[in-house]
Amino acid sequence: MVEVAPTARPPVCKLMDYGKFKYESAVKARESRKNQTQTIVKEIKLRPKIDPHDYGTKKGHVERFLKAGDKVKVTIMFRGREQSRPELGFRLLQRLAGDVEELGFVESAPKQDGRNMIMVIGPHRKKSETKAHTASQAPSRPVPSPRAAAAAAPEPAANEPADDGAAVPGPA
Repeated sequence: MVEVAPTARPPVCKLMDYGKFKYESAVKARESRKNQTQTIVKEIKLRPKIDPHDYGTKKGHVERFLKAGDKVKVTIMFRGREQSRPELGFRLLQRLAGDVEELGFVESAPKQDGRNMIMVIGPHRKKSETKAHTASQAPSRPVPSPRAAAAAAPEPAANEPADDGAAVPGPA
């Protein structure tokens, strides 16, 4: 006799094999865990006085994280006199949010936290949707490796003439 619903009034019991019941409940739990995805928060750190090329590189990292379905925590670190100008960091975060708005949305607005200003950007698509999308876009044919192509090509013998049309020097 196995108690199936202990919280019900009155409790529900069933006559069954207890080992089979435990196995089936473990399989259900495993299946539900398999369908879950962990939310990963990636972090990017910036400074208020960032070079345009460095900004482009960091923006590329943020885009890559959002395309993969991860959240991105953008941190701007202020040092020294920069702490008296938090509006520079705010403008930088707003610019970054505008640049990646087609991939993600601002989950938490920029806020000052001591010497840092923090903003969180979440992806429009969940990680499971992103995995399904990339799986459907996978190439249908495998990419040949250069080693396999070199191994398949026959090597010319030493006594055969070369393919370039030049005469092979030999005894005269």
